[in-house]
Amino acid sequence: MSLDCTISKSSIVVATQEQLSSDLGGEAIILDMKSGVYYGLNTVGASIWNLIQEPKTLEEIQNALLTEYEVEPEKCDRDLLALLQEFAAVGLIEVKDEAVA
Repeated sequence: MSLDCTISKSSIVVATQEQLSSDLGGEAIILDMKSGVYYGLNTVGASIWNLIQEPKTLEEIQNALLTEYEVEPEKCDRDLLALLQEFAAVGLIEVKDEAVA
């Protein structure tokens, strides 16, 4: 799995159209229709997934999470970036530089 996707605070992130997802009592399950692979997300991951159904900057997502959960900003930033890089590596999201969008 490649994690070489660059995501900055101003990058715009959005879920791709090539997947189906469903809410399972606060958690989420995602089916990547291209690969046929299922992904499961815990409550926080599901919140992030719901946020990126519409294009958002990394900063907007982080601010929403900091409002919803008690977490240190540095940990939120680090964990959010790691999850988004995993999503990008498997093609579940599109990442655009704000200057290009």
